[in-house]
Amino acid sequence: MTQSFASSYIRVQIVQTHCFLISLLQNLKNWRCHSIQEMGLSHLIQRSITKKLLPSKPSNIISSSWLLADTTAKSFDLSGGSNGAKINSFDDNDSLKISKSSYHVSSGGFMRGVVFWEPNKPVTIEEFQMPRPKAGEVLIKTKACGVCHSDLHVIKGEIPFPSPCAIGHEITGEVVEHGELSDRKTIERFPVGSRVVGAFIMPCGNCFYCSKGHDDLCEDFFAYNRSKGTLYDGETRLFLRNSGKPISMYSMGGLAEYCVVPAHGLTALPNSLPYSESAILGCAVFTAYGAMAHAAQVRPGDSVAVIGVGGVGSSCLQIARAFGASDIIAVDVQDEKLEKAKTFGATATINSKIEDPIERIKEITGGRGVDIAVEALGKPLTFSQCTQSVRDGGKAVMIGLAQAGAIGEIDINRLVRRKVQVIGSYGGRARQDLPKLVKLAESGIFNLADAVTRKYGFEEAGKAFQDLNQGKIVSRAVVEIV
Repeated sequence: MTQSFASSYIRVQIVQTHCFLISLLQNLKNWRCHSIQEMGLSHLIQRSITKKLLPSKPSNIISSSWLLADTTAKSFDLSGGSNGAKINSFDDNDSLKISKSSYHVSSGGFMRGVVFWEPNKPVTIEEFQMPRPKAGEVLIKTKACGVCHSDLHVIKGEIPFPSPCAIGHEITGEVVEHGELSDRKTIERFPVGSRVVGAFIMPCGNCFYCSKGHDDLCEDFFAYNRSKGTLYDGETRLFLRNSGKPISMYSMGGLAEYCVVPAHGLTALPNSLPYSESAILGCAVFTAYGAMAHAAQVRPGDSVAVIGVGGVGSSCLQIARAFGASDIIAVDVQDEKLEKAKTFGATATINSKIEDPIERIKEITGGRGVDIAVEALGKPLTFSQCTQSVRDGGKAVMIGLAQAGAIGEIDINRLVRRKVQVIGSYGGRARQDLPKLVKLAESGIFNLADAVTRKYGFEEAGKAFQDLNQGKIVSRAVVEIV
């Protein structure tokens, strides 16, 4: 075959292929793909094919390998409907995408969120530019957010955190957008429109600790979010609507109509679980599970004391019961909370304003002390009570955050001679534990309905924290953002 004949043959093949593609594109246009812009799709396919047919360097001989190459999209959803189109990337690293305006809710407009400005000043509701997720992140339309003492610590200036900041860190909501270049598996796991719950510890998934499965020690979470109020590229996703002023994020800044969450911090929420009550899975229950499963390692028959039975402490009671603990002792200073603790599994209650909790715990346990004591308040006094309430060889687990600089004291000789273990625990492991908590709640083993005792509207967020500060909330409260 001569070179001239070969060139003519190839040109004929190209023309035929081009005609076929034009016909294909015409058929695509006739399909009713409401969630995708047809011209955008046509442009993408034409660009991808053109790269194949017209190499940048001219050549007399064209390899036939392009005819065998995979020229389809790696992730190409033409299902239509409100979820819109999801086109990740084409081969040869062609990462062209359909315009966001064709399928993203957040292509414009603004949202509202709750902002802390300075210690002991009222929080305010501000208007924000619509936040935009980046690779590996998900934009959530927030449905509910828990009211937690950690936020209150920030509001009162007891824990240093960059301000102004958006507070709120235990959320449920609906997926409305994925960041560009997000992994196909992430998009499949959390499709647009799906229901999710978010953990307050949002693991990066890649650091030394995350690679070992210790999401609760994620280096990036503490180095960026807890230290700087940003996500893991060192930037916030929140900017005020009018001034463009950047606002720090406490976790995802979930007391807002929308929030951006790293996908590793999410898990699917089944339709059988309500948005409002399920919000506490991401912190109150998540923290309790981390303490009881990983730090304390509760076993059937263990005796457990929980000092401070608010939202997190009362969740510890339920988890201890689920793990088969025998004696479950609740310690608090409010009778109302202690009465409620009985519904969560407490077999004995102690009002520490009236009784010495250490002596009473030893009396209940035959003079030895409990196998496991959990401190959920973050106060030097209760720290000491916790360490003195455990038996020899027992575990004292600390989960309550304290005012910055607070010091807990312990008898060193007893610690050494009697093998007392003092263990800190900040939370659970999002990728492993959050799905388990959803199952516990779905099965009814963990009672969400009783755990949430107050609900507030979005405009009442400030009042919710006032009530929390005044001790008016038994167990957990939730702000509904619907």
